[in-house]
Amino acid sequence: MESGYRFGPRRNIRPVRYYFQLFHQDRLLLYLQKRGNILEINYGTSGKTDVFEAVREATAKIKSPALLIVFSSHEALPSVTDAIKTLFPNVPCIGTGATSYFGTSASDSELIVIGFGKDVRVKTGVMRHLSVAPVYDLKDLKNAVSELSPGNDNSVCLEFCTNSEEQLVTSMNIALEARGVPLLGGSVMGAPEGITSKVMVDGVLYEDACCYALIKSTHGKIRTYSENIYTVIPGTPRHIATEVNGKSRELIKLDGRPAADVYGEELGLSRDQIVDNVLRAPLGRIVGDQVFITSMYDLKSNGSLVNYKRINENDTISILRLQDYDQINSNTRDLIRRDNSQISFIFSVNCIYRHLLFTGEGYLNRFLGNMSHLGPHIGVVGGGEQYKNQHVNQTMVCAVFE
Repeated sequence: MESGYRFGPRRNIRPVRYYFQLFHQDRLLLYLQKRGNILEINYGTSGKTDVFEAVREATAKIKSPALLIVFSSHEALPSVTDAIKTLFPNVPCIGTGATSYFGTSASDSELIVIGFGKDVRVKTGVMRHLSVAPVYDLKDLKNAVSELSPGNDNSVCLEFCTNSEEQLVTSMNIALEARGVPLLGGSVMGAPEGITSKVMVDGVLYEDACCYALIKSTHGKIRTYSENIYTVIPGTPRHIATEVNGKSRELIKLDGRPAADVYGEELGLSRDQIVDNVLRAPLGRIVGDQVFITSMYDLKSNGSLVNYKRINENDTISILRLQDYDQINSNTRDLIRRDNSQISFIFSVNCIYRHLLFTGEGYLNRFLGNMSHLGPHIGVVGGGEQYKNQHVNQTMVCAVFE
């Protein structure tokens, strides 16, 4: 088969101890799988230049899968889709272009394939026309949930979407929330100029869409977690969003004043410093005792802040502050250990702004290493994160398969 794209060279040279640890981890997983004590989830990567050979290498350990999840570069996704369809006909699969995490490394060019075995029941599907009719395929999702018959803490819906996240989350939860199925996923990001973000479902590529996989474990629990490294400092003012543009996700006024002026005065920043301060002090939408992060990425001449998450009129808004992210992640991992006696696999979505923060602070490899110490871990970088009934920013969300 002639591939239409060739992967670039590997961007990370991993230390010998990484492969040593991986070797022993794989042997332990194989031993536990044979004993029936762990879910049959295998995965592989490849940096080979020929796409067909890359797919062969990445799937070498995957036998008779019930589900495939695929991540590649955006440029390679069409050729990868063709290769997966050829090598695994009739196998349910979803995928997209992404910057991915494997071990202690991040790459936007490497191919990663995850294969779920016989211990799960799966329904894959697509939500099309998100920008104009997000409920267009809702009936198919409802039918899939009904057929899967999810139980208590044994199911999850993993998804990746190209746009219109708030509408998508609301639409999907019409089918999911009543049956207790948590939604967990990420917004596709990082497509080079000239390439439109796409998602793949069962060998077909879609734009303006969401791919999803409903997964029910017949062998153990599936638990989901979110991690927020920002907080409302006691005594911090709470503001009211008095003017917004929901379609463009603009926060125009807080407390009747230009949002940029309120933000700048509270932190002692000039207007041209505000957007660059998002890694340290994003906005937070306060709902009861919950905080949902909103990342600003642009400032208009009228003082409005343009965000990656929509803010509604009359929402309560506070300016959040960055906390000790290493300690917070340690707390997250402790919680995961307490909840899960034997971890088969962890899948995470980490926000691009957290990725940039951790990279800039020299912390990314430590973060990924810590996650891998919990158990086998693969993740992707998201332009936004979807968790249960919310679209959020600057958050890490993960699913743990026990």
